[in-house]
Parts: sequence; structure tokens; C-alpha cells
Amino acid sequence: MVSWVTSLKTPNNMLINLSDRHHAFEASFNFRDIGGYPSASGKKVRWGQYYRAGRQDRMTEGDLGALKKLKIRTQIDLRKPEEIHDQGKGPLSDMGAAHHNIPVIPDGGTDTLSRLVGDTGISGKRYLGYLEFGPDAWVRLFDLFSNASTGPLVLHCTAGKDRTGVSTAFLLSVLGVERDWIEADYQLTNRDVERQVNFIEEHIGLPEGMSREDMMRAAGVPEDAMGDFLDGIEERWGGPLEYLQSIGISDEAFNSVRANYLE
Repeated sequence: MVSWVTSLKTPNNMLINLSDRHHAFEASFNFRDIGGYPSASGKKVRWGQYYRAGRQDRMTEGDLGALKKLKIRTQIDLRKPEEIHDQGKGPLSDMGAAHHNIPVIPDGGTDTLSRLVGDTGISGKRYLGYLEFGPDAWVRLFDLFSNASTGPLVLHCTAGKDRTGVSTAFLLSVLGVERDWIEADYQLTNRDVERQVNFIEEHIGLPEGMSREDMMRAAGVPEDAMGDFLDGIEERWGGPLEYLQSIGISDEAFNSVRANYLE
């Protein structure tokens, strides 16, 4: 069940202040900075280097001005090519950002995913199913994360919660961020749902047969999904780092990622 909380703490009672990291664009949602999270190394994640987000193709003129100030150099687009065809790439290429399409789910893969894991809806089991499409997406992601010239970057899918959430969990794990923080960062998606649904109702209209409550649920995330995903990774591989090592990502790459995103 999705919980619509107004304040968010980790199980260790650590408060995450959304206002510090959320960029409340008028027509782009779930756009936030992952800076400030503490690493086990004693360092913290750099601010202003990695933004996780949903689609940007509906942005207003005011949004575009605010986006330009972030000086994004790289757009990592996790959507399927068919989604990009329908929605467009968004404005970042026109602002000079390099666009990299790294589909976590290939064209036609949604049906394959449902056959693999069943009709689970948003769940940790479904996220684990992403890994069944092979290692290429994660290898390509870490090639970019380990390159100091790519930041600041925006990593996004359509909603900025599922594919983006799993990718961000992998990065934060490599940076030594505790699991409590990773799960809490994932749950911040639910803090921007009402604003997003209001926009859809006002400017686009709810999909046929879908109530506002249905849309709120679809736009949010279950509180346990990321925890279930991380549990599954630990059970099968020993943890996120061990999974990434098993697909060929080296300690040298991990060290470069940490140098780029920690301070």
C-alpha cells in the first residue's frame, strides 16, 4: 500500500528533508538531487551532480529557465525507444547535454517481464525481473558514472520511480550509502504524487476508466518494494556490489564512481 506521508524518516529515525533536494518544476515531476546522503566512508554524496527524475518533455518556459541553471551535461534516459518516440527526448539535448538511451526494459519487454514475474504491479519482485534482461544496461550506466566528465547528470525514465529507483539504488550502494537511506530516498517519490496527479487532471485528463485514487496509486511506490528488491539481491548475489561485480564492473570503476560523487 502506498503511504502519502508529509515527513519521512528512515528506520533509524534519520530525517530526509524533501525541500532540500526537490526541484518542483511546474510540468516535470519527481525531479530531485541525491546529494547529502552519508557514506560509510565518512564522506557525503555531492550536491548538484546527480539528479533523478521523470520525463521532462512537458516543461513550461519557466521550467526550462530553471533547468538551464542546473548546467546538466549528460542525460541518461532509461526509457524504451518506443517511449522516446512517443514522448520525445525532452529539452536537455537542446541545452547541450549528451543524450544516452540505456533502456532498462527493451521494446516489447513489458510483456516479457510480466511473464517472468507475474502481474505483480510495482514490486521488488518486478524490479528483480529487470536483471533478467541482461547486464548491458548496468554496465553502460557505470561506464558513465565512472567518467568524471559526465556530471552534472540527469538520470530518468518516464515516471522517475521504478527504473530510475533501481538504478539510483545501485549507485548509492556503490557510494556506501546505508540501505535505510536508499529505501527512504526511493519513498520520496510519494511526496510528489499529488502534485503530479493534479497536473494530469488539469492538463491531460485521467486515463479512461482510471479514478483519481487509481492514478495516485499508479504514480506512487509501495513502501516495501525497494526493500524487497534489495533483499532479493542479497539472497541471490550477496548484495548490490556483488551483483555488479558479477557482471564485470571492476573495483577500479567503483573507485572512480566514488571519486566523482563523494566529497
